Amino acid sequence: MTIFAKKIETFRFGSDQRLFGRLEFIGGLDLTSNNALFGAFSSIRFRADGEHFVGVLDTAHWLEGRIERDPGGRLSGLGDVTVMSMKDRQGRTESAKALMDSEGVALRDGQVLVSFEGDARVDIYPDPGFTQSRPLRTLPILLPRDRLKRNRSLEMVAVSPKESPLAGAPVIVAELSFDKNDHLLAAVLEGPRKGVFGVVQKDPFAVTDGAFLPNGDLLLLERRFSFAAGLGMEIRRIKADDIRAGAVVDGEVLISADLGYQIDNMEGLDVVVQPSGDTHLILVSDDNHSILERSLMLEFKLLP
Repeated sequence: MTIFAKKIETFRFGSDQRLFGRLEFIGGLDLTSNNALFGAFSSIRFRADGEHFVGVLDTAHWLEGRIERDPGGRLSGLGDVTVMSMKDRQGRTESAKALMDSEGVALRDGQVLVSFEGDARVDIYPDPGFTQSRPLRTLPILLPRDRLKRNRSLEMVAVSPKESPLAGAPVIVAELSFDKNDHLLAAVLEGPRKGVFGVVQKDPFAVTDGAFLPNGDLLLLERRFSFAAGLGMEIRRIKADDIRAGAVVDGEVLISADLGYQIDNMEGLDVVVQPSGDTHLILVSDDNHSILERSLMLEFKLLP
């Protein structure tokens, strides 16, 4: 599959500003393809080499490929991109959207975890071999199903670092489904801190993805969309020590952006540690296969 990439040199329109909150803008890409399957990014995770990635599209497809960089180290394109249909628990492909609305992906030893909206669940696929396999099993999500909104339920799954307080456990956070105290539903699915917790909602923002920093802090990507306020994006940092069963968590906003910046419908976030030791964030947007929206890939460096 051929991907066409137009470089994004600056994050804020009409400005060469590089620093935004706690982040430094490195560069970005506006991505297009003649292949109709490309687009609708939901989530992305990078392999240990920081170059190859696995993603899911909300059309129940797998996305694989690698990033390319220019001599200055900035994003320049995507290579070796493939899109493959995802198999459901019966081994079928192209299943009904309501049952295979893949929204989040996470990697751990020998496994790929996928969170689904609609029929809310976290399925585990084998790695390698996930593109050809049905799920091996389904993780209990712990959340009260009667409080999960059908199209606002499991938006993200992320696997914590093994050496963090969560000891490698997967974590899920709902997009816009709330507990009885109006906190976003969330859960640690395994390990010593297993259980349900709450996330303070930053109205009108909704969680679209999340990723862990090496120290175990959780970054949440949040999106705003309304006709009154327009499109917006924030990234919030939740301290590792705060995440435990029964807790209600909140955190520092690292960056906030609106349509004065190079954003779109921001859906995916991953943390990529560079050979230099710097921590980079890579974000992707969901174009919904619409000519009015874009598939973006943006890269930032986390400042100390």
